[in-house]
Formats: sequence, C-alpha cells, structure tokens
Amino acid sequence: MNKPKSADRLKFPELFDKPTIAIFNEKAGSSDGGSVLLKAADKRLGIIKALAEAISDRRQPEKIVHQLDEIISQRVFAIACGYEDCNDAAKIGNDPIHKMLAGRDPLSGEALASQPTLSRLENSASWKDIFRMSAALMMTMVSFHQKRLKGKAKLITIDLDPTDDPTHGAQQLAFFNAYYDTWCYLPMVGFLTFNNEAEQYLFASVLRPGNVNAAVGAIGILRRVILELREKFPGAKLRIRLDGGFATPEVFDYLDSERVEYLINMAKNNILKGYAEELMEEVRKLSKESNCTEHLYSENLYRANTWKNERRVIFKAEVVRLSGREPKDNPRFVITNLKQSPQYIYEKIYCQRGDVENRIKELHHGLSFDRTSCESFKANQFRILLTAASYILMQEIRRAAAGTSLGRAQISTIQILLIKLAARVATSLRRIVIYLPESFAHLNAFHQIAFRLGASSA
Repeated sequence: MNKPKSADRLKFPELFDKPTIAIFNEKAGSSDGGSVLLKAADKRLGIIKALAEAISDRRQPEKIVHQLDEIISQRVFAIACGYEDCNDAAKIGNDPIHKMLAGRDPLSGEALASQPTLSRLENSASWKDIFRMSAALMMTMVSFHQKRLKGKAKLITIDLDPTDDPTHGAQQLAFFNAYYDTWCYLPMVGFLTFNNEAEQYLFASVLRPGNVNAAVGAIGILRRVILELREKFPGAKLRIRLDGGFATPEVFDYLDSERVEYLINMAKNNILKGYAEELMEEVRKLSKESNCTEHLYSENLYRANTWKNERRVIFKAEVVRLSGREPKDNPRFVITNLKQSPQYIYEKIYCQRGDVENRIKELHHGLSFDRTSCESFKANQFRILLTAASYILMQEIRRAAAGTSLGRAQISTIQILLIKLAARVATSLRRIVIYLPESFAHLNAFHQIAFRLGASSA
C-alpha cells in the first residue's frame, strides 16, 4: 500500500531537547528480524516441506510465478509473525526478512505472493490434499520426537479437545451452538506429551461444523496417531485423556480394543450422584466446619445402559466455598482403566489435561486460530492447518528457550519479545547480514535459542 508522501517524514518538535524527525526510508529494514528463529525451527522440523509436498499443484507450469513451498512458507511464517490473514500479504510483500524466509533474495528478489494468489491456493486445495496435509503434520511431529528422544519414551499422553470458533458471516457449515451461544465452528485439536515433559505438542487440527458433538472424528484421529506412535515408539505406554463430550460407547469400546490407558470425564447422572451421595454428605460437614472448600475421593464400578461391560469410575465429592457466595456441590466423575488410587488419578493425572486449555488459548490469542473467515469450509480447514504449523514452529522455539526467562513464556510473548525485532538486511556475493539492535533486552535468550536450533558463532 502506498502511503502519503507527507508520512515519509514525521517531525516531533517539542518532545526532546532537539527537534526530532522520524524518516521512513529504510528499504532494507524489517520489524520481524527475529523470525529467522522460525526458519531455523522449520529446518529442524521440516513441517513446511511436508505440507507443501502433500498438495497436488494443479496450476499450469508456464504460468507459475510462486512455487507451492514458497507460498506455504510465506503464509506459515506470516501467521507466526502476527499477519494471520491473506489480506496482510500487501503489508509484507516487499519485506526483506519475509522474502528471505520464503527463499528469495531479501533485497533484489521479487515480491511475495499477493492476497489473490494466497486466496486461490486456500480455495483450490482438494479434500485429498487436506487429508494428506493433516497426515503429514502428524507424521512429521511424531518422527521429529522419535528422533529427539531416540524412540525411548516410556509414556506418551494423547489429549484431544474441541474448542469454539465463532463465525461472523456466511461461512459454510457454521451453525448456531446453544452451549456456546453463538454461530461457530467446533475445531478439534490434539496434543502429545512425552514422559513428564511440561509441553504438550500439537499434532492435529481438524475443523468441524458448529453443530457436532465433541466425539465426532475422535476415533479417526486416535486411530492414526496410535498407529504412528506404536511404530515409532514400540516400547511406550499410551495414555488417552478426554473431556466429558467424548464419553460415548463407541469411544470406550475403541479404547478398550486398543488396550491403551484412558481417563474420560463423565457427566453426572442420577446413578453416579447416588454413588457419591454418602461421600457428599461427609464433605458437606467438613466444609461447614472448616468454612473452606473440601473434597474427598472414592470409586465404584459402573455400567451405563449402552455399555457392554462395567468400568471403573472414580469420583471426587467436593463442596466449593467462595467468599460472598453460597457453598456449591461439585461432584466430578472420571471413567478409567488405571489402577492407582482415585485421588492420585484425579489430581496427578487427569487434572494435568487442564494445561491443554492453555495451549488452545495460545492458538486463539497468539496466532488467531479462529480467523476462519473464508466462505468455504474446506478453505478454512486449510487455513487452520497452516496456523497449526506456525504454532508448532513457535513451540520448538519455546523448547529451545528452556532455562531462560522465556522458557515457559506464552506464544504471544515470544512473538513480541523475540520475533518482532527491528532489523536491517545487507547482502553481498558471499553472504546475507541481518543487523539487529545491540541493546536487545533478550539477547542472551536469543543466542541460546539460535545455538540450540543450529546456529554457530560467526
């Protein structure tokens, strides 16, 4: 976009001891200098190449200006830098850092793909392309962690969770959802946790219509990832954690047939409340005496009418007390085939799935996962796969930041403090030089991340 000529120079006459002028004429400058870390992360993971190779290029070869891998690179890196919409292409088309990330010369290279080109790609991908991209995303992540851990994980935990994606237009298959009280999509995301690591790694991102229940598509996702994990980690124990919407007979039967560990929240009903009532009476007395929130744990065998056999249900009898409010009964039930005590299972294993909510918030608030503004449902599925790839790169940067002040930072914080970094680019016949601020506050963290991602001293 061309800016008014008067905006090239701004004068601030009374802010400092001397009149200050801001001049916008740095053609080799960029505000995304730290995004070279994204490129380094992708070199290790290979996620962009895997996605690009999954797409069939149906364009006429003689008319191609932007190769598929360049376009995918442009979109994935742009999303990670905060340019989540195709319309943002005009803002960064001649940015030297973004041209370099896409494989072009930062100064003399041609401009990046325009918004119409990016939109055509989103809308031209077939369902076969998208299925292959989803498989490539999952297989690339599992293979990377197999290599990282040398295939020696003792325990791998799989978490699936739906999330709401409000829509604001005529998007295909957007429906009103009474639970979320809005028109929306209900995408499902999947995460892997290896051993007792703090990070849950994204491996699946599936868009679904706004009127489906939580379990739709879950078995298909689980079947593919379990097969891949058993091939890459033959000695690992697999554990599945799911919320209450997944507590269907089909899901339970599938997990039993796969002989995996599972913990699935179960919505309360009269039978389950009857199991817990004696313990609830006890915990009400404890809470009344202490004037605090109290809880106790127990278990029983339970068989719903649609189940073939009994399963173990553990339950937490809890009374919640908050200042200024009436005490509230809060019984919780989890169906599981684990053998540990009810309290240990609930507090030390099941409750850890709450961290997945933080990952989902990062997707929404850090990378605009819900920017599904295409009219076509298929195009929106394509878009959230690219957002998933951006998130995976950011997760790898955070993993490389372990031990620094950014080791557990939110994705949005990493984006602001590490990626959005003023830079000037210079090129010669032999090399490209990126000049970054000497006074950069997180220089030590940047150095550590860069070295862990493959950089060396110049």
